[in-house]
Amino acid sequence: MMLSILDKLSDKFKLRRSVILNIYCANLAYTCTDEQLKDVFSEYGEVTSAKIITDRETRRSRGFGFVEMPSAEDANKAIEALNGEEFQGRKLVVNESRPREGNNR
Repeated sequence: MMLSILDKLSDKFKLRRSVILNIYCANLAYTCTDEQLKDVFSEYGEVTSAKIITDRETRRSRGFGFVEMPSAEDANKAIEALNGEEFQGRKLVVNESRPREGNNR
């Protein structure tokens, strides 16, 4: 019985520690797709999601997106390796995303 409680607590703490790191990626080519962005970051570890942000009215890319990686170590490797690198003819700007400030919609 005591072991079972310890196992449950251990699992609970593991879940809290496995925080997904959200990465901001800017200066993307307007033709870049979610899948292409995911493929680039997958070279550095598991990617939970990759999303190109699009204009609401035109549905065209706005030239930036977000990538989520479950391992902070892998995410930091990807940020370090990809920031300033050329991808689809443009130099990427890659860093850890920050909470939105100012005009919250």
